[in-house]
Amino acid sequence: MITYFVVQSFTLGSRGALLADNPVQATGAEHAVRLAERLAATKAGVVAFSRSGDLTTGEFEDATLLFMSGDLPMEIEEGMAA
Repeated sequence: MITYFVVQSFTLGSRGALLADNPVQATGAEHAVRLAERLAATKAGVVAFSRSGDLTTGEFEDATLLFMSGDLPMEIEEGMAA
């Protein structure tokens, strides 16, 4: 089993839409949270999460929220709140 730590930030587009920036893979939970906290100061929204799974079977658990701040697309807010 492997665990990925990801930070996804969002920028506010010219017409008010949230645009996803390139996701950043972190080395661990603490690194993901620190990176997300720094990005939160300049981005419209940011979320950090982890996800564990088995690469050979392709089966992954639901994401675990590590950090969330600002405006996020509705589907991300709903998915992380569940």
